[in-house]
Amino acid sequence: METPTVQPAVGRYRWVICALLFAATAINYVDRQMIGVLKPTISAELGWSEMTYADIIFWFQAAYAIGYISFGRIVDLVGARIGYSIAFVIWTIGHTLCGFVHSAFQFSAARFILGIGESGNFPAGLKAVSEWFPARERALATGIFNAGANVGAIVTPLIVPMITIAFGWRMAFIVTGAASLVWLVAWIALYRRPRESNRVSAGELAYIESDPADSTRRIGWLKLLGYRETWAYALGKFLIDPVWWLFLFWTPDFLAKTYHLDLVSFGPPLVVIYLISDLGSVAGGWSSSRLMKRGMSANAARKLTMLACAILVTPIFFAQYVSHLWLAVAIVGLATAAHQAFSANLYTIPSDMFPRAAVGSVVGIGGMVGAIGGMMMAKFTGYILQTTGSYAAIFAVAGSVYLIAVAVVHLLSPRLARVDTL
Repeated sequence: METPTVQPAVGRYRWVICALLFAATAINYVDRQMIGVLKPTISAELGWSEMTYADIIFWFQAAYAIGYISFGRIVDLVGARIGYSIAFVIWTIGHTLCGFVHSAFQFSAARFILGIGESGNFPAGLKAVSEWFPARERALATGIFNAGANVGAIVTPLIVPMITIAFGWRMAFIVTGAASLVWLVAWIALYRRPRESNRVSAGELAYIESDPADSTRRIGWLKLLGYRETWAYALGKFLIDPVWWLFLFWTPDFLAKTYHLDLVSFGPPLVVIYLISDLGSVAGGWSSSRLMKRGMSANAARKLTMLACAILVTPIFFAQYVSHLWLAVAIVGLATAAHQAFSANLYTIPSDMFPRAAVGSVVGIGGMVGAIGGMMMAKFTGYILQTTGSYAAIFAVAGSVYLIAVAVVHLLSPRLARVDTL
């Protein structure tokens, strides 16, 4: 009688890595969103106009565009462990410097440094996901670590007003910057590639490496720019990223002006918005992963999920005209949740189409293009608010671009097929 083969148990250390990515993304968004939460306070003290604030956002996003494409290549060259560490140190320095500035120019310079560093978060995070997760789990892992953005956005309006009221807005930047360094210590201590880690069981390593063998040959930027698949991802980012920046940097302002909320009172509405958003991030990754486990192709699973999300964003058209605060919160929360679910799937597309050695670079190109779109949205939003004081035209743009993004991704990559890089 033949003895049955005992399969080694699949461990779960890869989810520890996912938790570290989640924590880093939460810190990233605390540092990023603080300027939005503190906008009324800082504007009153430093005399900012709507266009001054828009210019500060513009320079942050200019740095983000430059840094994103640079970190995409850096991460491909030095790996996620070192690349993430470099990015984290740079953005923490930029964030902390915000507590020492005295003019709009100095604030723009500090935010520029912040933007350079923060741009490394997603290229490094997605590189780590591609190293630690098989294709069938990547959308879920990406959705979970991307949900850290919403946790950061939730934590910010809870802790920053308290620090600001007690010690002033400058100390809020300094305290949050210093506290975040705990993560860096944990990352350096715990992160290795799966084959280099002594915490990974044989069963888990086999599971992580269960996908077909992938090319390790590096591909230059110019060659990547020649692929339609690169532009499917990049133009998707160009269309949707500016809307996320809009939600992040202007939602506190929208709530404050429309419903007469102050530094303390707009905290609970923001918390609810980003709690809903958090659910969307995880649900979006879970949805496409679930469809794939049921036999659907990655192409169909990703695009059907993104189409559903694009439809769920459209009620944002009406947010400007809602008189009840909590109904507006529900509409904005639904839009941010749909964005995060859409984004979790869009972020996974590079690893669906490109070999692992090129993922960081493709993500970097897309992030740069998305940040350029964000720069344009910052100028557009500042101009519209300065001249009309209304969010109607801004929300009209936000409600329509996701449907366009799905169409663009499908037209440029009808099957999300693997790219032949030979």
